[in-house]
Amino acid sequence: MAHIAIDARIINSTSGRYVERLLTYLQDTDHTNTYSILVWEKDKDFWKPTNPNFSVLVADFDNYSLAEQTKFLSFLKKLKPDLVHFCMPQQPIFYKGKKVTTFHDLTLLKTYNSDKNWLVFHIKQLVGRFVFKSVAHENNHLIAISEFTKKELFQYTDATEEDVTVIYESTDVASGASKPYKLPYKKYILYVGQQSDYKNVKRLGDAHQKLLKTYPDLGLVLVGKKNASALANEEYFTKRGYKNIVFTDFVEDTELNWLYSHATAYVFPSLMEGFGLPGLEAMAHGAPVISSNATCLPEIYGTAAHYFDPKNVDDITRAITEVLGNEKLQQKLAASGYEQIKKYSWKKMAEQTLNVYEDVLKG
Repeated sequence: MAHIAIDARIINSTSGRYVERLLTYLQDTDHTNTYSILVWEKDKDFWKPTNPNFSVLVADFDNYSLAEQTKFLSFLKKLKPDLVHFCMPQQPIFYKGKKVTTFHDLTLLKTYNSDKNWLVFHIKQLVGRFVFKSVAHENNHLIAISEFTKKELFQYTDATEEDVTVIYESTDVASGASKPYKLPYKKYILYVGQQSDYKNVKRLGDAHQKLLKTYPDLGLVLVGKKNASALANEEYFTKRGYKNIVFTDFVEDTELNWLYSHATAYVFPSLMEGFGLPGLEAMAHGAPVISSNATCLPEIYGTAAHYFDPKNVDDITRAITEVLGNEKLQQKLAASGYEQIKKYSWKKMAEQTLNVYEDVLKG
């Protein structure tokens, strides 16, 4: 029996779904090892274990901070786990115990978001480059959530094939209550998620305005918290007099279920992803998916999406027009989406992750 610590400090963030599902399915899978789940103080009640081998501990240390490198290091030394799974690359680089790290993507190293302080962001980026390389070199094993992310690890670090295991994420089959979200449009295209620059929402808005010439009553619904990125996009659209665009701000799961299932299509214009979970969530609700052909997205969506060049507004417009004007294509994409999501499983993800733990513990 081993004591495994899981650094779950991101459990209530945009990548938190991965952590929450990992913990939920691990506790169903592993009744032998003991687990310490490390979270920030504000999230100590966010996930509650049902397996007595799992306990939640507060590790209130900010990402990419001095406290992470010093106080978190001392915390782990006192905890004395047999293995630590860091669910993101940020971690005490001088921790010498057995450790596994999950890399979701390397966007921090390749992007700049205009809503951020330029100097602070680039300092963080420099720190990130050092940390990522150190993590890849010092960890016993790395988990990548797609083949694309694995290839990026090879590009930015000295990791080799034997150092990395690809373990796909998944999505849950759509279920639960559905509550109508009031919209002034009968037909709308949907986007759900962050609106940072690399998510490419401005070009989606540009394409949507071109679509209004053919479909004057078509809405564009952008779901997500109205943070600085979303407000910047809203200002961009307002200055240009764009019409039929709704920023929902945060919506409850019941309303999100309704928006997914009633969308004419889900459009994912991102320039860079590690896995692309929102498109799979749309497929689970039966929405036809129209996607960027960048980075990992064709790997994850396969033939269940209709693709475009995300840097070309005319091509985005072309792909959406082809789906909106072809009911048979809509039906084909929806049916293909249901089949595509069957390839992924949170349970399998947890089992494969446990296999990585066991291999490292034996080593």
